[in-house]
Amino acid sequence: MSLFSRWTETLTGLKAQGRFRALKPPRGLDFTSNDYLGYATRGQRTEGQRTENRSQGSEDTPALPSGSLPSALCPSATLTSGLASRLLRGHHPVWDEVEQALAAWHGAESVLVMNSGFTANEGLISTAVEPGDWVATDELNHACIAEGLRVCRPRKFAFRHNDLAHLEEGLKAEAAKRPPGREMFVVTESLFSMDGDLSPLPEIVDLAERYGAHVIVDEAHSTGCFGPAGSGVVDALGLRSRVLATVHTGGKALGVTGAYVCGSNLLRDYLVNRCRHLIFTTALPAVIGSWWLNMLPKVKADDAGRQQLHTNSARFRAALTARGVPALGSTYVVPVVLGDDPRGVRVATHLQEVGYDIRAIRPPSVPQGTARVRISVHADHAPELLDRLADDIAEAVRE
Repeated sequence: MSLFSRWTETLTGLKAQGRFRALKPPRGLDFTSNDYLGYATRGQRTEGQRTENRSQGSEDTPALPSGSLPSALCPSATLTSGLASRLLRGHHPVWDEVEQALAAWHGAESVLVMNSGFTANEGLISTAVEPGDWVATDELNHACIAEGLRVCRPRKFAFRHNDLAHLEEGLKAEAAKRPPGREMFVVTESLFSMDGDLSPLPEIVDLAERYGAHVIVDEAHSTGCFGPAGSGVVDALGLRSRVLATVHTGGKALGVTGAYVCGSNLLRDYLVNRCRHLIFTTALPAVIGSWWLNMLPKVKADDAGRQQLHTNSARFRAALTARGVPALGSTYVVPVVLGDDPRGVRVATHLQEVGYDIRAIRPPSVPQGTARVRISVHADHAPELLDRLADDIAEAVRE
């Protein structure tokens, strides 16, 4: 079989299973993106409006990064930082400012900015964990965590989702026979993006400490949305000093490009020197750092937006329940499980036809037989819109 025939056969098989995917632009009311606080929607303007805002010095226009030259004299100083990795010419003083501001937000020693949440998780795990170490990972952890574990080849224990008894079973067995010089880790998410539920982090940290394991928490879907200043679940629960590291993204609630690892000074230095995902990657443009500095104070001050997000989530979940539609989880990520792939596609298609941007989630993103539509509730969704969506989902599910 030729290479092209192999590819064609694979794609034909995906079509037969109803799992063929294609890129589609946004269309309809946004209930699928991770714009939980609504910043991306509120930030959309025409080019004319952007020009007007710049001329008036709007607070929505990012300032030039500190230490940069005027772009008319040296455009690369503000836009590209040299098109190189951060260890070469790609580092810019703006990232020092961003990392210091983020560390202060979390009350942590240090932060290291990475290009995306996927590379931050994969890079952290594949660098901190070595072959022969032991890692307990929640069975529903994101694919980037699985990739990090695949790269570093540890002894892996996949515990049942949020099952503390199963986790302790694994920790206890490993602690009793741990080889000399080998480390133990527990990796979980604070908010699971496919089931919409929170992990029992205080109990997980207690178990890890009891058996001598380090805890890594992916806070991608909780950053900006929990705690009095929005810094995430770990900080809201007062667990910062008891975890090894947390991973946060900007491309969800914060509405900016990039991600970061939050932890100790020692961890940051180790990643800078050993993490291939940082060493061999072109740095983000410095202008993106100015967006971070512009957005962070807004996120920290937006307790009203966080409260509205959780109020909207509770209202929408109650509306689904009143209409006889069960949903997993307890947060603003609201999955309605439908079972087989074709039914998930039919329900999503119906909702798209009546004006919503809601997509079907199918294996391998979720386990076999649990195809679903996943609704992302945002802070700027009007209450009457949420009620109407609940009606339309109930109708689509019945049909």
